[in-house]
Amino acid sequence: MKFPILIPNIFNYPFTYESDLKLQIGDFVEVPFGKSKSIGVVWNEFEKKNNKNFEIKKIIRKLEIPSLKKNTLKFLNWFSNYNIVPKGMALKLVLLGGKPVGLLEEKFYQNFDLKFKKNSIKLTLEQKKALDQINLSNKKFNVHVLQGTTGSGKTIVYFEALKKVLEKNYQGLILLPEIGLTSQFENKFIEFFGFKPAIWHSGITKKNKEIIWSGIISKKIKVVIGARSSLFLPFTNLGLIIIDEEHDQSYKQDEGIIYNARDMAISRASFENIPINLITAVPSVETYENIKKSKYKISKLKKRYQNASLPNYEIINMNNAKLEKQSWLSNEIIQKVNYHLDKKNQVLFFLNRRGFSPNVFCKKCFNKFSCPNCSINLVYHRNKNYLLCHYCGFKTSLNRSCVKDGNCQFIFSGPGVERISEEVKKIFPLKKIEIFSSDTMNKKSSKEKLEKIINSEIDILIGTQLISKGFHFPNLNCIVVVDIDLSSNGHDLRVAEKNLQLYHQLSGRAGRTGQPSTVYFQTYNTNTKMISDITNENPSIFLDKEVEIRKQNNLPPFQRFISLILTGENENKLEKEALRFKGFIENKINGKILGPVSAPIFRLKKKFRIRLLIRGPKTLKLQNSLANIIPKFKFLSGIKLSVDVDPISFN
Repeated sequence: MKFPILIPNIFNYPFTYESDLKLQIGDFVEVPFGKSKSIGVVWNEFEKKNNKNFEIKKIIRKLEIPSLKKNTLKFLNWFSNYNIVPKGMALKLVLLGGKPVGLLEEKFYQNFDLKFKKNSIKLTLEQKKALDQINLSNKKFNVHVLQGTTGSGKTIVYFEALKKVLEKNYQGLILLPEIGLTSQFENKFIEFFGFKPAIWHSGITKKNKEIIWSGIISKKIKVVIGARSSLFLPFTNLGLIIIDEEHDQSYKQDEGIIYNARDMAISRASFENIPINLITAVPSVETYENIKKSKYKISKLKKRYQNASLPNYEIINMNNAKLEKQSWLSNEIIQKVNYHLDKKNQVLFFLNRRGFSPNVFCKKCFNKFSCPNCSINLVYHRNKNYLLCHYCGFKTSLNRSCVKDGNCQFIFSGPGVERISEEVKKIFPLKKIEIFSSDTMNKKSSKEKLEKIINSEIDILIGTQLISKGFHFPNLNCIVVVDIDLSSNGHDLRVAEKNLQLYHQLSGRAGRTGQPSTVYFQTYNTNTKMISDITNENPSIFLDKEVEIRKQNNLPPFQRFISLILTGENENKLEKEALRFKGFIENKINGKILGPVSAPIFRLKKKFRIRLLIRGPKTLKLQNSLANIIPKFKFLSGIKLSVDVDPISFN
C-alpha cells in the first residue's frame, strides 16, 4: 500500500512510499531518504502528480510513539500556506531537532502531576461576572478577550477558567510574550493550582524539552507555560489556549520561519475546535477591530484589585529646566523622587534604551562609531567597557587611534539606562539601585533580583520596556519616564499603538497595593495632548481614532501586507535583482507591489537589504499567488529572499 510521508525539511510536499504495515495518518515512521534515513510523518495528502517515473521505496519501520492528530496536520498545512513556508519546515517546528521523542519512564512526569489545592482567593463581583462569561464561551472554538486595567486580577480570572478545563482532563497552554516573565509567573501558578506546570522556551535544557515533548504527546503533562514555540507542541487533548498580553509584539517571530504566534494560536484553536482567551490591558488594533465587528467576545475588568486607584500623571516641561552638563534629570524631578523615597516608596526611572550611550564619536576626528556589519551605531556599554551592536552582536573595545593625532577623545551623545544609573547613584548615593533590562535579567541572578525588588531591598530601579511586562512590584509608587520623546520615532505604522500599550503597561506597575502613586513624564514636547491621549484610562478613545486612520489609509487590519526582503553582499547586484524580481511577479499576483526601496536598516549582518511591500485583500489568494510565482524565479547566487506575512516591524 502507498503512503504519503512528509519529511521535516525544506520540501513543500510529501514523498510516496509503500509498506505492508498498518499505518494511520499522523504516525511517525523511518524511511530511506537519499543515501541516509529520515524520520517522517504519514501525511493527509499525496504529493501532486508528476509525469516522472521513479522507484517507490519501502518504509523501514513505524515508531512506537503516539500519532500526531489529524487536526494538527490540517493546522500545519494551513500554517504553511498562510506564511508561505514549506510544509516540511512547518512540521519541523513540531519536532525536536527534526525528530520526535519516545515515551520515557513514569518518574520523569511525576513533577507535573495534577494535584489541585483548595484556594482561599475570593473573586470580586466584577471578576465573577467576567469568569461566567468566559466559561459560557469555553465550550467550542471562539475567541474571548479579557480586557482589564493593569492590576485588576486578570490572571486569577483566567486561572479559574483554566481550572475548569483541566478538571475535565483536557490539556491547557498559556503563552507569555517574554521568557523573563516565566519564573515569577510559575510561582503565581503553583501558588494558585498547587502543582508545577511545564515551562517551555529556548532557554530550557534539551533533556527537559524531551520530557515535556513526550509528556505532551502521551497526555502525561497537562499544562504548558511557554514562549512562541510552545504553540507547536504535539498536544493530543488540548482544551484551552490562553494568550497573555496578546498585544505584545514579541509574539512575532521575525527570524528563520516568520510567523505571529498570537494569530497562529487563534488558527490552531480553530482547527482543534477549542476556545482561546486573549488577555490584555490595551488590545492590539487588530483585536480591537475584531471586537467591534463582534467576531471576538469581550469581558472587561475596570477596577483594580482591592480598589487600588490608577496612578496620577504629571508632565515636567524640560524646556523650562536648566540641566547640569551631562545630566538628564531636572531639579524638579529630583525633588519629586526625594518626596517618594522619604515615604519609603520604590522608584523606577524608565528609559527604553540599553547600555550607556547610543552614539559615540571622537571630538578630534569626528569619526562616529558604527557597526562594520550593519548600518547602525554601536552602543557603548560602560559596565562591560565595550561598544556593542544590538542587531548582530558585534563587539569592540573603545581604544581607537585617532586619524588626527594620538588616541580618539570620545563624546557620548544621548543616554542609555547605564548612564541614567550613574547619574542616579551620584544624586542618591545611599540608596540601593539596580538596572532592570535584558542585559541584566537574562542571567541566573534574575530570580534573586526579582525577589529583592518585591521585598523592598532595592530602592531605585532603572529599567527598559522589559519592566513593563507583567511584573508585580508591590511597593513601586513612583515612575519617572526620563524622556517620552525618544520612543515616538521609527519607521513604523504601529508606533502610536505601541506607545499606548507601553505606557499603559508601564503605569500599571505603580500603585498596585492601593497606595497613591504618580507617573512623571519629562518631555521637551509641548504637545501634552499626546501624553494625555496615551495615558487616558479608557484606551478605546485612542484606539477608535487609530482604527479610523488605518481604515482611511487602507492599512492593516483592513488590508493585508506582505513584506519581501532581498538580501545580498553586493549592493549593485542586489538593486538590479530587486527590480528584475519585481518585474517578474508584478502582473502575476493578486496584489499591488510597492518598492523596491532600501530597508531603513540597509545593512544587517554584512548583508545589504532591499524591501518590496505587497498590499492586497485579506484572503489567502494573495499568499497562493505569491507561493505559485516565487519558485519560478531564479535568483542570482548570493541573493536570498525572506517573506514576512503581516509584518510588524518595517526596519
